[in-house]
Amino acid sequence: MSGGVDSSVAAALLQKQGYEVIGLTMQLWPRETMADGETSCCGIGAIEDAKRVAAKLGIPHYVINCRALFEQKVIRDFCRSYKNGQTPNPCIRCNQLVKFEYLLRQARKMGATYLATGHYAKIKYDCKNKVYHLVKAKDPRKDQSYFLYTLTQGQLKYILFPLGKHTKTEVRALAQKIGLPTAHRPESQEICFIPDNDYHRFLKEKIGRNIRPGSITDTTGKRLGTHQGLPFYTIGQRKGLGIAAAHPLYVKAINKKKNILMVAPEREIYQEKLIADKIILATLKNFTAPIKVKAKIRSAHKEAQCIIAPLGKDKVKVEFTARQWAITPGQAIVFYKGNKILGGGTILKAVDSSRQRRAGIVRCAGS
Repeated sequence: MSGGVDSSVAAALLQKQGYEVIGLTMQLWPRETMADGETSCCGIGAIEDAKRVAAKLGIPHYVINCRALFEQKVIRDFCRSYKNGQTPNPCIRCNQLVKFEYLLRQARKMGATYLATGHYAKIKYDCKNKVYHLVKAKDPRKDQSYFLYTLTQGQLKYILFPLGKHTKTEVRALAQKIGLPTAHRPESQEICFIPDNDYHRFLKEKIGRNIRPGSITDTTGKRLGTHQGLPFYTIGQRKGLGIAAAHPLYVKAINKKKNILMVAPEREIYQEKLIADKIILATLKNFTAPIKVKAKIRSAHKEAQCIIAPLGKDKVKVEFTARQWAITPGQAIVFYKGNKILGGGTILKAVDSSRQRRAGIVRCAGS
């Protein structure tokens, strides 16, 4: 129970279905630095809201201290990724290593059969093949399957997503009907540990000594200006570059080794190939040959047709039918087959097809 309307309604729905419900709230951030704002999912106000909802429903409520684990597995990884010129997705890592690994384990130790959350996704069991499938939610605007691709078969059988069959509008209406204290609570639009959404301030505090100004160049190596530190930029960024040009320029690549930010015109930010590692394919067995799927390279991107081919144990090559905007190292790529999530991984690098063509290298789709 994060203190938001979604997890509050999830608890109420399960109680109505006859489950014995216990409320668990993760304390993720040190109390002395926790945000007191209404929209922070790990602020003091959020914990108090979760307690009020539990009291309204008449269920026990516990606060689980996850601060050290969250700092180690999520915050440090977030900072390390930016320091290495990548753009991470901390919500996915939190789901993988904190919520659905540590918290699930703690819930099971407390005697719980299932861990339920307010995520918008569904789980379906294939009786014939004896496989659990993670499936998109009913509400496409709220679907969170992208953030849950790391869930394993061993975890899926102990997880419930009560909101998967509901829209956000329905959830708000249910909360008001039940009279939950969180019925009108606004949604959090930022990362929980950066409640003011000021990434620059946060990164300066955490890794300031590793942030150094450097050159901004075009693809030929011509110097165009000075960047303020590579962690402050991401692929596809246009605003805040501080350079003048005859046409708009966007961040194309981040060279950590040389401390260089490379920019290019819009057409060069579109690419069609990438390499991803840390691959998890929970429902795809015997992946030994290229297959056609759809994939998203960011949570807000549309799914696109592509071919994925294995490159060893936990690495794949992905080639899209149409070029994709701003393929970004550090972001997750998630694979879909219809409404089912096959799995995903972390984007390692984009493959610059234009350079390959200039070098005389030609590959067919799926090669």
